[in-house]
Amino acid sequence: MDALYPRLLVTRFAECFEFYRAVLPELLGAKLIKGTAAGPYANWDVDDQAVLVLFDRAAMAQVAGTTDLPVTAAPAQDAVMFVCRVADVDAGVALCLRNGATLVAGAVDRPEWGPQLRTAQLRDPEGTLIELQSY
Repeated sequence: MDALYPRLLVTRFAECFEFYRAVLPELLGAKLIKGTAAGPYANWDVDDQAVLVLFDRAAMAQVAGTTDLPVTAAPAQDAVMFVCRVADVDAGVALCLRNGATLVAGAVDRPEWGPQLRTAQLRDPEGTLIELQSY
């Protein structure tokens, strides 16, 4: 049973699907379980546990009965971040950039956050903030 996992509601489903399909296997060992770029749903697992689900934002609005609400621009500050522990932050950054991510903050050691911690922040094609981290 999957206790917790992120579900990203995206408007650019096909682009996000292709991005995560390209990077999650190498970054996390994640396997695509269900879905295609046509949407509206896709999920990836690691060891039979969900690690990420993509869901088309308009499809979820229909399910939730909120299609009449306005779609607003992203807030000035991020409200959510997808954090991935990886073996090599620098290699993970390169992989994500090759597959359409945008660099926010390059790889840097952060001993003040934790021993031997190294992080980098990127954005997926939808603009979701991603942090890669290794110890």
